[in-house]
Amino acid sequence: MVNTFHTDAATVPLAAGRPLLIADADEVLLAFAKGFDKFLASHDCYLDLVSYRLHGNVRRREGRLPLIDIEVTALLDEFRAELDWLEPVAGAFEAISALREIMSVVVVSNVSPAQAPARLRNLAAHGLDVPLLANSGPKGPAVKSLAKRAGGPVFFVDDVPMHHASVAELSPDVIRIHLVGDERLRPLMPSSPHAHLRTDDWTDVEAFVRARLEGR
Repeated sequence: MVNTFHTDAATVPLAAGRPLLIADADEVLLAFAKGFDKFLASHDCYLDLVSYRLHGNVRRREGRLPLIDIEVTALLDEFRAELDWLEPVAGAFEAISALREIMSVVVVSNVSPAQAPARLRNLAAHGLDVPLLANSGPKGPAVKSLAKRAGGPVFFVDDVPMHHASVAELSPDVIRIHLVGDERLRPLMPSSPHAHLRTDDWTDVEAFVRARLEGR
């Protein structure tokens, strides 16, 4: 049975006495940019990634003219309405599945409550049946609330430096991992100075988490 989603971190169920891994979805577990590019192709557009954002980076195939922001927003809203078919980031679900044997896992994703059921279906389709927190804005407050109830070390994996800064400010003891799933986006995103580890390989993430849990 697929987990329900939550809009309040205080209601997310956590197993007593277990460490906790908090993971973002887009570009951490799910290949959002690749999915959006595939969606754009059906609208005779494409993603021209010159910066780590979507607005300003969508162009029409005919004439290669950029779409204005309001057009990109409309396409994003349509794309996100039933976002349940994204492909996984390489190695993500295998690593999460292995780590779930020794810790709890919660996905914290900036999606609206209307978009959350599709996100849950997408995660479940790849074998990940865990609580989803539908967040808005910086993730520091949500992570702080979850970390207070965790029974051991807490790890946070996200692709956006702003969220690492927010978590570092509110929950400095949380161990932060900066990972960007899309190879085209990696050169466009500077490493977060607030992360304890910068890697784009989930094998490294799993090894790092296990080492920290074992006190190495």
